[in-house]
Amino acid sequence: MNNLLALVAAMAISMVLIPLMSRLAPRLGLVDIPSQRKVHAEPIPRVGGVGIVVGSLVPLMLLLAPDKLSQSYVYGASVLFLFGLWDDVFEIGHYPKFIGQVVAALIVILYGDLYVVHFPFVPGGEIPAEIGIPFTLIAVVGMINAINHSDGLDGLAGGESLFSLGAIGLLAFFVSDGEVALTVAFTVIGGILGFLRYNTHPARVFMGDSGSQFIGYTLAFLAILLTQRVDVNLSPSVVVLLLGLPIADILVVLIKRARGGMNIFQATRNHIHHRLLDLGFVHRESVIIIYSLQMIFVTTGAVLRLESDFIIVSVYVIYCLAIFGAVNVAEHKGWKLHRQASNNQTKVMAHEVLKHVLVVIPRRFLAISIPFFLIGASLFVETVPEDFAKMSLLVAALILLDLFVGSGQHSLMRRALIYVIAAQVGYLWVTYRPAYWSGFAELGEALFFSLIALAFAAAVKFSPRRRKIEFDLTATDYLVAFCLLAVLIISRGHLWGSGSVTFVVQMIIVFYACELLITEKRGGWSWLSIGSMLAGVALGVRGLLYG
Repeated sequence: MNNLLALVAAMAISMVLIPLMSRLAPRLGLVDIPSQRKVHAEPIPRVGGVGIVVGSLVPLMLLLAPDKLSQSYVYGASVLFLFGLWDDVFEIGHYPKFIGQVVAALIVILYGDLYVVHFPFVPGGEIPAEIGIPFTLIAVVGMINAINHSDGLDGLAGGESLFSLGAIGLLAFFVSDGEVALTVAFTVIGGILGFLRYNTHPARVFMGDSGSQFIGYTLAFLAILLTQRVDVNLSPSVVVLLLGLPIADILVVLIKRARGGMNIFQATRNHIHHRLLDLGFVHRESVIIIYSLQMIFVTTGAVLRLESDFIIVSVYVIYCLAIFGAVNVAEHKGWKLHRQASNNQTKVMAHEVLKHVLVVIPRRFLAISIPFFLIGASLFVETVPEDFAKMSLLVAALILLDLFVGSGQHSLMRRALIYVIAAQVGYLWVTYRPAYWSGFAELGEALFFSLIALAFAAAVKFSPRRRKIEFDLTATDYLVAFCLLAVLIISRGHLWGSGSVTFVVQMIIVFYACELLITEKRGGWSWLSIGSMLAGVALGVRGLLYG
């Protein structure tokens, strides 16, 4: 449960921190300016990495044991984060970035004593440190740059990394020594999910090098940790499938640059996502295609994890040849996707009654149901630990203060406090439910949250203010839906407890609903703010008076 709580905490920190950094971005110089090789036309804040890294590292530093391995990961991530921020502000160039990448990798290798020993296709299966250390350095730096260069479309790098993180976390779950890998994977997933809320097309925020380098570094760290320490029974070559498409893409790009006589380190517009756009696929379609391909890679890796190196590498090569071969054939034949012009006069709403059903009722249901859940759960949980009680009272007092002197529900402070209360209530509800809560009560609860999810989807999809409130369903929302489906499927295999699954699903639904209510509310007072405050008071009083 600690891992799932860390995921939610990282997601909340990321979602709260990014809007604040977006306001400061112009003053700090953290703005991505359009150029010929980029697909956006307007300057975009490049601060998503701050949310991802801070959101991930804060829970990790609280949860991970202070041993050399955990410290090496945090130290290396901090170095990369600083170099990434430096590049996001001043665009320092490739070679200074390489210095930061090498330093981060060496910290893990030398201080954390983590490097490749078990190597595919080697008689006896092991290589000496004199070979393993340089190879690990090259591999880590290579993966950092693979994710960095794949960050070319809204939601792309973060979304495809979720598949790899999820697969690595799943494989780590199966073994007793996988706690560190599982915790890191889950927490970084939370940080990325919080960021993707603002990075889906059309993106309001980019992750920048500070975020993409951190994700690539994390994937490299986890892949090596999984195969070299956590589960040495895994085929070492399974890493290529678990990391998937970014590796193949960066290798193809480097080959193309070398053949064209270009500087292999100079950014160009020939990554697979650029090529899909040139073939006529729109932004969202290109992202979903790459998501699907990455899902195929990592799923195959999870299935073939114990097979021979020859089989795994052969499958990987076949996949890559099929994907890039198909793109090459389409380019050489001049194929381009053509579309019929849409009728701009088509109306989404047939009449006012339908508008009322699809917009007004779902929005009002959310405005009532979320506070109802927060207050009701806080009153009926059987136990409230003392630390939760004290925190809840503090948060409730701060919400009350902000209601009178704050700048409204849009304030960063109010948003953060609401998320804290929601996470606390959700955690306590699945951990300390009433003894009588079973049977029809559980069925009713599932129906209740299903209605919240449907109301949220309808309120966003059909809202006439959807562009004005900057809250629209995107490719990443479909990604989240697929992730939730995967969690439910995994739970059927008894990989997690039912309470863990419930916590993850309910928190994502509640966070998204809260975000919509916060975004749409114009005044300072709201049922969500009042309900969060009352829930905090209820938890505090019950925990301190009744234990």
